[in-house]
Amino acid sequence: MELLTDLDQVALQKPSTFSIGVFDGVHLGHRYLIGELKQSAREAGRLTGVVTFDRHPDELLAPVRNIRYLTTLQEKVALLEELDLDFVVALPFTTKLAQTSARDFVALLVERLFMKQLWIGPDFALGRGRQGNAEYLRILADEFGFSLHRLQPLTRSGAVISSTAIRGLIREGRVREAASLLGRRPCVSGTVARGARRGHKLGFPTANLDIDDRLMIPAAGVYAARVHWESANHGGVVNIGTRPTFDDLKENLLEAHILDFSGDLYGRHLRVEFIERLRPEKRFPSPEALMAQMEKDTVRARRVLEDSDLR
Repeated sequence: MELLTDLDQVALQKPSTFSIGVFDGVHLGHRYLIGELKQSAREAGRLTGVVTFDRHPDELLAPVRNIRYLTTLQEKVALLEELDLDFVVALPFTTKLAQTSARDFVALLVERLFMKQLWIGPDFALGRGRQGNAEYLRILADEFGFSLHRLQPLTRSGAVISSTAIRGLIREGRVREAASLLGRRPCVSGTVARGARRGHKLGFPTANLDIDDRLMIPAAGVYAARVHWESANHGGVVNIGTRPTFDDLKENLLEAHILDFSGDLYGRHLRVEFIERLRPEKRFPSPEALMAQMEKDTVRARRVLEDSDLR
């Protein structure tokens, strides 16, 4: 797969079929769309691809929405690469791009990517002021000589699978349901930072993750998880919260107690996959009461992990 970041510096020599969007999370709905466009493109002998952006347009145009991402740009590109596309264009979403008219942007896609077919969802729009809706794109398709395919979204139990819906589930701690829409477990990655070492003193050493504050993390609580770094893959008990028994921090902290592991992880990059929320965050009357609950959390997490590994 070829990764492109500047349309002005590329010109495909073969006709292409692709879709345009943020593709945050590369969830099952995205995969359905890409699968359909790939089948159409292969039959016509065209290249297949995706045009996406380095950030959600609302981060620039509507910052009040405070977008939280399911994946970093690097993770998104890696997930798209798994889908056997010929190219991905990851454009910087700038003020200049936001002010580009739909017609000018389409003209650039036709010129640089040799666009012959564009696949979109039902509420798609591009260009300044979202002027490039389906109706206007059909006019542009006739003018520029490409076909437009408008695909109905994939649904689950009557609800549309979308990045927004998945963010909502994760925000509520419903990570199992989020996984059913993502097609994989929701995860976050970060670098292990030094903490107060309270977990170590309590007999439950934890890796405190420094996470990009733009990422979507689950609701405060305790989770059964899998923790990955390099070739390692361990079960874990992950706490997200403000440490109410001790600190009452202003922002949530993610701490991972890694099962069956002892060692120094400071500075390492970890990926945490959330499997199930075990309980909400709770203030305990004493460190001893907290330790007793952590023992129970660990026992339950092991059962959840064993069950998930059998599936």
